[in-house]
Amino acid sequence: MITMDMLLRVGAGVGLGAAIGFERQFRARMAGLRTNALVAVGATLFVLLSAHGFGGLDTSGDADPTRVAAQIVSGIGFLGAGVILRDGLSVRGLNTAATLWCSAAVGALAGAGLFQVATAGAVVVIAVNIVLRALGRALDRRPDTGGEVPAHYTFRAATRDDAEAHVRALLVQALTRTDFRLLAVQSADVPPGGVVEVRAELVGDHRDDAQMESAVSRLSLEPAVSSVRWEVEQPDHAAR
Repeated sequence: MITMDMLLRVGAGVGLGAAIGFERQFRARMAGLRTNALVAVGATLFVLLSAHGFGGLDTSGDADPTRVAAQIVSGIGFLGAGVILRDGLSVRGLNTAATLWCSAAVGALAGAGLFQVATAGAVVVIAVNIVLRALGRALDRRPDTGGEVPAHYTFRAATRDDAEAHVRALLVQALTRTDFRLLAVQSADVPPGGVVEVRAELVGDHRDDAQMESAVSRLSLEPAVSSVRWEVEQPDHAAR
């Protein structure tokens, strides 16, 4: 009976962690499906270890089953620090790190047998990452609009025909990490042949050239990409 109960808790931990990680994987974040699932099941296993692993080893009666579980809170901070990156003057990955921390908490709850609370916690984490995303953007931009109009960006990259799929995948992955909304991605052959132009249409609530430059800079390092340029359509339009 005790073995089945442990297996149930491990299954709940990995399942709820995977549910949290699914949303992160869908948005192409660094810590996705597998990372969140492993963090949650790791926390579950540590809680099970602290509760059942030392009962027969301590002869003084002073064993504290909360000691190992308590270290999860601080220990997960080292893993979260690994996904926080500084990009120029901005810092990326804070939300992903916080999600990992929450995944560990959900796994710890599952390991303690608090299945209802663990499930509710996982639902809240997913809801915060999805529902509050749009609200956070609106609050960030409301004070800075200053009458700015939406900016429409066009991105073009010339690449070899055999690298088209790879370049398209890199482009979509880079742009989904920005505040721009991707409208369309198209490819067209460039005469006389052997070269393909990948074109992406994006729109933003306001012009942000620095973010656009950061998003596409990765593509300029690809050996298969021969040229990269982007344009913005606005009253003061510019091209790169």
